[in-house]
Amino acid sequence: MALSWWPVAVVGFACLAGALVLALLPSTRQRQRQRRPLANTARLTRLPEYARIVRARTMSMLVTIALLVLLFAAAVLAGARPSGLWWSVQAGEPAEDIMLCVGAPVTDPVTAEFLTYFAEQARTYGPERIGLTSTNRRVIPLTRDHQFAVEKLGDAAELATIPDDDARLPARMRAFTAPVTYVDYAASAADVLALCLTGFPTDDPAGDRRRSLIYLGPGDLRAPDETRPALFTDQQVIDLAGERGVQVNALVSSPGSVKDIAQATFGRYAPIGPDLATQLDGIRAHPPDAEQTTTAVGFRGDDPTLPLAVGVVAAVLLCLALVVLRR
Repeated sequence: MALSWWPVAVVGFACLAGALVLALLPSTRQRQRQRRPLANTARLTRLPEYARIVRARTMSMLVTIALLVLLFAAAVLAGARPSGLWWSVQAGEPAEDIMLCVGAPVTDPVTAEFLTYFAEQARTYGPERIGLTSTNRRVIPLTRDHQFAVEKLGDAAELATIPDDDARLPARMRAFTAPVTYVDYAASAADVLALCLTGFPTDDPAGDRRRSLIYLGPGDLRAPDETRPALFTDQQVIDLAGERGVQVNALVSSPGSVKDIAQATFGRYAPIGPDLATQLDGIRAHPPDAEQTTTAVGFRGDDPTLPLAVGVVAAVLLCLALVVLRR
């Protein structure tokens, strides 16, 4: 127990110690007083009644002194403003990780609207982390640097407004999606989703944060007559999302197997509509479930409960003792 006004306690206990010392010193008046001779004092002091009265008086005196000292000490401690550390457990909403997964062309106006929406949202984020993944690049790793995310999302959204004959367009598009083709591999929507899912850190406990993946693009990236193999199956992507604790949401420009993945992870699935912002608001309004986080908050404040309680008990006992003695 800490004392806010500790000098009060020092002065108070110094006064108490001085009073006790003065009480124990032999009285000058006692030394100067003349005693009168009495007959048969030895016989009187041996009487049981006398011994009983002396014991009762001595005990009552000791109890009274102890209670007075205790009452005084409690008053001094209460006056010195004792303080203690108070703890409060507060429940809060878990933070969220959002990975934007773009399978549509970056020059598409819908993609620009999608990226602009989240650039505006990122300005208001607090503990949330946001990332961006294209079909073959991690454009923005999952980050809490919202200013960096806003700039990168704005730069990517700007690609839709650059004319096709602008010399800057090819280089800036390569920064978003690398123009790579393979002889023995063709990417699928499941491959893109798997790449996006790997953007969530594995060392973070999945239950501590809400994790959302929002996909924008076609439901299937492969042509109907495509014979080259893909890397991931839909079930593998569903299993990966379950391991990482991610809810997959999808807004698609064409039907495909993405719907099954979204439904299996309890996400929302819909074709891209004329009001994309409203659809995104609906997705953001239904984040995945997560455990409530609790935070222990400590603060120091006055805590006079103990000395006041001791003082009240001592005062009550002192009153009862005086009543008993009078009887």
